[in-house]
Parts: sequence; structure tokens; C-alpha cells
Amino acid sequence: MHSTTPRLSTRFTGRVTAILASGLVAATAMLGIGAGTPAPIAAAVPAPAVAQEAKVRIGVSIPAADHGWTAGVVWWAKECAKLHPEIEWSIVTAESPEKQIEQIEALMAKKVDGLVILATESAPLTPIAEEAHNRGILIVNVDRGFLKPVADIFIEGDNKAFGRKSAEFMVGKLGGKGKAKGDIIVLEGIPCTVNTDRVQAAMEVFKTEPGIKIVGQAAANWNRQKALEVTETLLAKNPKVTAIWASDDDMALGAEQALAEKGIEGVWILGGAGMKDIIKRVMDKDPMYPADITYPPSMIATGMEMASSVLKGGKKKEKLQYMPRHLMIDVDLVTPANAKDFYFPASVY
Repeated sequence: MHSTTPRLSTRFTGRVTAILASGLVAATAMLGIGAGTPAPIAAAVPAPAVAQEAKVRIGVSIPAADHGWTAGVVWWAKECAKLHPEIEWSIVTAESPEKQIEQIEALMAKKVDGLVILATESAPLTPIAEEAHNRGILIVNVDRGFLKPVADIFIEGDNKAFGRKSAEFMVGKLGGKGKAKGDIIVLEGIPCTVNTDRVQAAMEVFKTEPGIKIVGQAAANWNRQKALEVTETLLAKNPKVTAIWASDDDMALGAEQALAEKGIEGVWILGGAGMKDIIKRVMDKDPMYPADITYPPSMIATGMEMASSVLKGGKKKEKLQYMPRHLMIDVDLVTPANAKDFYFPASVY
């Protein structure tokens, strides 16, 4: 008797093979794979989307470019912003304290993370800066200080050194310590901490010289036209002045114009802030401008850089632990001997 098992096994195997074969054909047909087509590779599972970090928002509030130095400030602010496209910058300029307060309120409404503020005037801007600080907004104050310590970081030029160095130069040119003689006109800037520091420091030097007389003193608000008008008024009362302490290059140019219009010669002027036109005249040994004092408008960019460093990547509180609360930039006396080191003809200021 022969066993039928092999025969049954063969039939069963053949049927299974046929079924598998037909299933494979159907599957490949459904997948659109023809003869000679490589076997499909399993599709890669897309990686989960990584949430993009929200851009840091920083507002920069500065005075309108009503004179050369603030024009330089605006230029440097825009240049710095170009270096950080990863930050959402809002740069606004104001011609008055009221307008600046309004703009800062609008920036706070936009939920900025930080504010870099160069005040039009110190006193009226202090309360709004304090409000922003109390809301947790990083405050970097540049140049004109607030009347209360509401800024996280304060950056300024050394205005006391500005006043002292410029006055000491004038004393030397007028005969030297203890021998200086001359009648001087003093032009002041906008009422703020910058002006106060410069004027007080200069006056301390002048008061030690009995031969120097301040025959006229008034505010010209760091404005060329205002300086022209104020100097004309002061010269009408005291036409025989020896020199003018202008404390700013824009005011120096206004004072020069007033002298020219009145036909007064032989008076020299000491301004300040490093305007390229004045630096060039110092370099060329123009007797009208024997020297100048630096005061870089690029300090606004320093403030912006510090704000971005603190706010990027979070951990603001931790970073502020090692940031300087007060950063003072030195000023230099510019004379014909070193003027070439401070002359930048391509500069906007």
C-alpha cells in the first residue's frame, strides 16, 4: 500500500505557492511596481516640527536728529540693528519729551522685552522709564541719565571729564594755571545730567582762576541755530570776549556764525563731541578751533549690543548678575598732534 502523503503535500504546497504568487502580483500592481523596478523603501517618518524660538523684541527710543550728534546716534542705531536680524528692533525718534513718552508707551503696548533709551530730557523721561522697569522690561539708559536708578544698565560718556579737560585746555591757552586771563562766554546744552556734569566740572576749573571772567552764560540746547541767537545776544552785551566754551560742536558752529555776522575777529571756540568737520579744522590748525573733545555717538550701539546680549536665549536675571550697572566711556582731548586719530571722513557725523 502506497502512502498518499507526498502527493497531498505537493498539491498543498503548489496551491500555497500559487496564492502567494498571485497576492504578490496584485500587491505590486497596486503599488505601481513593474518588472525590473527596485523594491520600495519604507517612507521616512517626518521628524516632529521644532517650535521656533520667539524673536526678542527691543525698542530703541532716541531724540530726533535735530543736530549733528543725534544724527550720528540715529545712524549708529540703524547700523547696529543690521547686525542682528534675529532681533525684532523698533527704532523710534522723538523731537520732544512728550512725544518720546508717547512712543515708549506704544513700545510697551507691543510687549517689548527691552528698551534702550537716550532721553530727550532727563526729568520728564524718568517716570515712564520707571514704569517700564516695574513691568519687568529691561532698561538700558544711554547718555542722558534718569533722575532715579531705574535703569538696569547705564552707559554714558565721562561728562565730568569732558568739562574738566576742556576747561583745563582753555586755562592753558589763556596763560596757564594761576596766570590765565580772559573773558569767556559759556554755552550750555539741554537741561539734563549730561549738561549738568559738563558745566559744573568746567566751572570748578574756571573758578580757581581769578583772571578768567564768565561774562555771558546761557542755554543753547546743543542746537546750531539756537547757539547763533544766544551768542548774538551775549555778544551785544560783551563784544570783547576772548573765547567761547561751547561744550558741543553744533553750538560751536552757531557761535562762529554769530561772530562772523558781528565782524568780531580773534575769538576762538572750544566745542566738543568730535564732529568730523571740526576735527578736520583742528587737524589743519585753524586758529578758530585749537582743540576739541570726543563724545562718541556710537555709544547707542553699545547699549543695543548689551541689551541683545542680556535678552537673547533667556536667563535675563542670571546674565544681569555680571553685567555692569554703570559703564562710563572716557573722552579725549583732540589737538593738532593727534587729530588724525579721530578723523573719520566717511562718518555721518
